[in-house]
Amino acid sequence: MQILAAFITISLDGFFADSSGDMRWAHKTDPEWHEFEMSNVSQGGSLLFGRITYDLMASYWPTAMAKQQSPIVAEVMNNSPKYVFSRTMKESNWQNTKLIKSDLAGEVRKLKQQSGSGLCILGSGTIITQLAEERLIDELQIVVSPILLGKGKSPFETLKKRLPLKLQRTRSFSNGNVIHYYGPAA
Repeated sequence: MQILAAFITISLDGFFADSSGDMRWAHKTDPEWHEFEMSNVSQGGSLLFGRITYDLMASYWPTAMAKQQSPIVAEVMNNSPKYVFSRTMKESNWQNTKLIKSDLAGEVRKLKQQSGSGLCILGSGTIITQLAEERLIDELQIVVSPILLGKGKSPFETLKKRLPLKLQRTRSFSNGNVIHYYGPAA
């Protein structure tokens, strides 16, 4: 059975995008953070996206700029199996992508039963919330960035009920980011 992890960066006040939808503040890099990102990317696995995050990723990673600026990440992002969950998309053009139009939880249950090196949701707050409510996320990786936005979009604003979690471990970085790894509470 594959493990499903969800990775998301939020501001100190709990937003993954500011009130205008900007997420550039979340991309602070330094050598230590870059090394962490490279080790995460090298773990492989399949990527899961909602439509909005998919569109963002698909508009950048296949480009020459991405391949020049981050060749290792670009190669992994482009070559990894990808699943995009959307009721409105007609087709997906990014290589190795399968479009799934219905039954998010059922399809993820099937994916988790297949052999592989894991599944990871990048961003996609709505997808994370829906799958967390179904108790399908095995590890929630939340990066807290040291910035206050005041207003913005919460990745969990559509959560319908409380979901208790258990802290598994944390790691802090010299750029001020702190990653918290949570699993479902027993």
